[in-house]
Amino acid sequence: MLSRETESPLKRTPLYALHVARGGRIVPFAGYEMPVQFSAGVLKEHLHTRARAGLFDVSHMGQIVLRAKSGGVENAARALERLVPQDVLALPAGRQRYAQFTNEAGGILDDLMIANFGDHLLLVVNASCKAEDEAHLRAHLSDVCIIEPLPDRALLALQGPRAEAVLVKFCPEVASMRFMDAGPRNVGGVDCFVSRSGYTGEDGFEISVPADRAEALATALLDHEDVLPIGLGARDSLRLEAGLCLYGHDIDTATTPVEAALSWSIQKSRRDGGARAGGFFGAQKILSQLETGAARKRVGLKPQGRAPVREGAPLFADEISGEQIGRVTSGGFGPSLNAPVAMGYLPAALAADGAAVFAELRGQRLPLRVTAMPFVQNTYKR
Repeated sequence: MLSRETESPLKRTPLYALHVARGGRIVPFAGYEMPVQFSAGVLKEHLHTRARAGLFDVSHMGQIVLRAKSGGVENAARALERLVPQDVLALPAGRQRYAQFTNEAGGILDDLMIANFGDHLLLVVNASCKAEDEAHLRAHLSDVCIIEPLPDRALLALQGPRAEAVLVKFCPEVASMRFMDAGPRNVGGVDCFVSRSGYTGEDGFEISVPADRAEALATALLDHEDVLPIGLGARDSLRLEAGLCLYGHDIDTATTPVEAALSWSIQKSRRDGGARAGGFFGAQKILSQLETGAARKRVGLKPQGRAPVREGAPLFADEISGEQIGRVTSGGFGPSLNAPVAMGYLPAALAADGAAVFAELRGQRLPLRVTAMPFVQNTYKR
C-alpha cells in the first residue's frame, strides 16, 4: 500500500538494528526493510507526533550533491533548471526548495528537495526513484556538473511541536532556523546537514548524518522523554492529513505539477513572461496549463461516513451514473480528525470546494465532499 517493492534483495538502513531492538515491525518498502510501526502502534505514534515529537528513519531516501565543474553554485543551479520547472538560481545559500523532475510530456519523474549549501546543491530524492534520478542527472547534466551520491549518509526526521526543544539541546543553532532553512550544522558533536522541514505538516527537522554515527544520534534523541520512534504507517497518515503527495500514488509520470495542485511551487521567473521562462522538459504543456488551467485537479476528499475510502476507489458524479469521473489516490483514517480523509483527481469543473462526489466501495456508492487541503493546519515556523 505504501510503495512499490522491488524484486532485488532488500537493503537495510544504518538504523535497522535499532528498529528491531525497539520492537519495530519490519516490512518491505521501496527496496528496504523498514519499520511500519513500533510497539505504541500507528494511532498512538501519529497522535504523539502531533502532540510532542516523533523520530523517523528516512535513510532510504537518496541524497545527491550537485557541483558545477566551473566551481560556481549558480552554474549548477542554471544546469538543474533544465530538469525542473522551479527557480533554482534565485534560491539563496542556506535555503531549500521543493521541486519536481519532469518529463517531455510534463509528467513528474520524481519530487525532491533542493538545498543551496553555498558552493554546491544538495538534492534529496525519493527512495523508489533514486537510481533513475541519478541516471537522469548524469544523462543531462554531466557535461557541466559533478553528480555525487551520498550513500554513506543516513537521514533522520524529527517532527512535532517539541522538535525544536529536543534538538536545541544537541544544536543550539536550530532555534534560529525557520521553515526551509538548510545547511551544515554540528549536532551533538557530529557534522550534519540540517533542514527545518519534513513530511508531516508539523514543525521539525531533517538531519543528514554520517551512517556510522546515525544510531548513536538516533538513540540520544530517543532518550528524550518527548520523543518516540515512528514507523511508515504513521508517516503515511500524517502526510495525508497534511495534504502532501506520495510519489507513485498521488503524482507520477502521467501527472503534471499543475494537475497535482503544485502550481505554487513554480516561481514567476520560470513561467511565461518570466526571466527564464521554460527551458525544462514538458515546458510547453506545463506553461500552457498554468495559463489556461488543467482538465483535472488533485483535491482533498472527506468521506461523509466513518468508512475510509482507499487508494484506487473510483469516483462518480452521483449515486447512479455509470461514468467514472475520477479516482482516489490516497485514503485512510485521519487520527487527528477522528475521521476518514482522502485525496484524488477530479475533472476541474467538478473540483470546487464543497462539491459532492461518490466513491464506489464494495458495490456501494459512498458520498464524499471536496475539501480544501491541508486537512490539519500546518505548524511550520516561518
